[in-house]
Order: sequence, then structure tokens, then C-alpha cells
Amino acid sequence: MTNSAPSRNGRGLFVGILLGAVLGLILGGYFGNRLIPALIGAVVLGAAMYRINPGRK
Repeated sequence: MTNSAPSRNGRGLFVGILLGAVLGLILGGYFGNRLIPALIGAVVLGAAMYRINPGRK
């Protein structure tokens, strides 16, 4: 039996959003604006972790 459903992980999405927001806050502090880099980091890393990190098999 093959599982044709793509592997997605809600936990990976959550962790990616948190890590992206924290990294965006840290890096954004150097450039003077913290909100926009935090939002961009959360979206990009959250999407990457959701897509790349496989869930349970």
C-alpha cells in the first residue's frame, strides 16, 4: 500500500513560525525595524518547515 498523500506536519508549521519570528526579531533589531522581518521570517520558515519536515509515517 502506498500513501499518495503528501507528507505535511502541523507541528513543523508551528515550530517554523516560532523560530522564524524569533530570528526575524533578532535580525530585525540590527536594522531598526522588528515587525516586518519577524513576519517575513515566520511566513518563510513556517512554510519551509511545513513542506520539508515530514510528519508521522
